Amino acid sequence: MNGDMETRFEMIYARAPSAMATVPGRVNLIGEHIDYNGGTVLPTTLDKTITAAIAPNQSQSHHIRSDGFDGETARPANDPAIKDWSDSTMGALAKAAELGWIRGGFDVLLSSTIPAGAGVSSSAALITAILQACRDYAGAQLDAKTLALKAREVENNYLGVPCGIMDQMAVGLAGPGQALALDTTNLETEIISIPTDWKFVTIHSGVSRELTDGRYQSRFAECAEAAKALDIEYLCRASIDQLAQLPCTLQSRARHIVTEQARTLAAIDTMKSGATKAFGALMNESHTSYSRDFEASTPEIDLLTQDAVDLGALGSRLTGGGFGGCTVSLVLDEIATDWTDAILAKHPKAWPV
Repeated sequence: MNGDMETRFEMIYARAPSAMATVPGRVNLIGEHIDYNGGTVLPTTLDKTITAAIAPNQSQSHHIRSDGFDGETARPANDPAIKDWSDSTMGALAKAAELGWIRGGFDVLLSSTIPAGAGVSSSAALITAILQACRDYAGAQLDAKTLALKAREVENNYLGVPCGIMDQMAVGLAGPGQALALDTTNLETEIISIPTDWKFVTIHSGVSRELTDGRYQSRFAECAEAAKALDIEYLCRASIDQLAQLPCTLQSRARHIVTEQARTLAAIDTMKSGATKAFGALMNESHTSYSRDFEASTPEIDLLTQDAVDLGALGSRLTGGGFGGCTVSLVLDEIATDWTDAILAKHPKAWPV
């Protein structure tokens, strides 16, 4: 892809890019909404990627093109977020300028096979790719974990999305065939090899989602309120018995968080031991909790996960921030192709990611 990107950049901007970076999307296998609640998460990377190519343009404006949108967007380098598709790019460039890596305006070309609004970290991958390209352009030294923290700052402070650190760490540290066990309180990581006969199939439900539509922020606020009511720093550290103190809605939200943390820790052990059925059962329990207690699923996704299991998946769950997007299902590699064909035939609005 990089050779093609370089050629396209030269055709559009009449010069070669000064730096490029390619970053994968991610799918979270288990551990939803616990990254900002002090939990441990277990994402892995997708074979879908985004590539960012950049070069200074001797102006004070950024010129941004993407193969996902028509035409060019030109915005002043100090422009705030305006709820436009180019906001993630602008935020990443603003962070790069803050770090002293770039000055003035830049031309940017983006090419992505990561679907937007699918819950597979298209935004985190884009921001990370641009920061990596700007870091390389400046010849700066910044390790992957610190860069992930800078990418999160873009989402939190520029875009106004109160996300945790999982997405940025996953797209920056994990590789093909690997899962990343990440303790979000201290950023300790462990790379776990996924058993070779396991196949995680990611299916877009056909229901789009948008992190800035308010529902993600609402769940974030509810978790913060629950933690404050229990007088604890991280909601993941609460016990089930403590939750009885909370009002009904907060109790449900907190129950998902506490039980999801326990499921994720168990899933890490089952992946290491290759206990396929046990891992699948944890995924199913995770989806039920995400749908009923956290109320972050949709009827279409609930049906998609149930059909996935009925057709032979060992486990299936909604992945990502919720309210649409993708499911991830654990299928034995030997039946993965036939299983995928069957689930897509039953859900014509869905597609594989």
